[in-house]
Amino acid sequence: CFPGKVAMIFSALQKVFLKPAYLLLALAVGATVFAFAVWLPNVSLIVQVMGHPGVPLTQKLGLPVSLLQSITTNFTPLSASYTIAIAVLFGIDLAMIVYFVRRRIRDTVQSGIAAGFFGIASGVIGMGCAACGSFLLTSAFSLVGASSILAFLPLQGGEFGIFGVILLGASLYVTAKQIQNPAVCLP
Repeated sequence: CFPGKVAMIFSALQKVFLKPAYLLLALAVGATVFAFAVWLPNVSLIVQVMGHPGVPLTQKLGLPVSLLQSITTNFTPLSASYTIAIAVLFGIDLAMIVYFVRRRIRDTVQSGIAAGFFGIASGVIGMGCAACGSFLLTSAFSLVGASSILAFLPLQGGEFGIFGVILLGASLYVTAKQIQNPAVCLP
């Protein structure tokens, strides 16, 4: 049964990504999500350098590019892995959902889109590096005094990143299934 599901997913991926627009969408969204996740812990540095009049333009433009390499230094292997996986899956999932919705606007099944939304939301709040832990989640929890709860989790909030990858994978499966086996045949 599992090989059939994998074949169905690959068939749907092929159907979607043979169209260059969807491939470009997935690449652009994935790269944007990755850059956002890597730059987030360094936002104050980026803002400070970009706003400083004494820093040459080439260095201002080079800083964000050089900060992308911090995935290898500021992130644990686990957090780097799920950050990359979330970015890739986010781009693929969004492109597949756009493809599906554009083809079947009237008959869109909410479960696939809902799983994608929750996967994306969980993935975003779970992103974080070794230095700052689960950055967004910690910030949100600290507003209500619950950030100390993350210390009791075995991965200090990394569970949310893993959960995001799982939900995005489930969304990708549901969306691929809907692309391959639509509930209604359209002309």
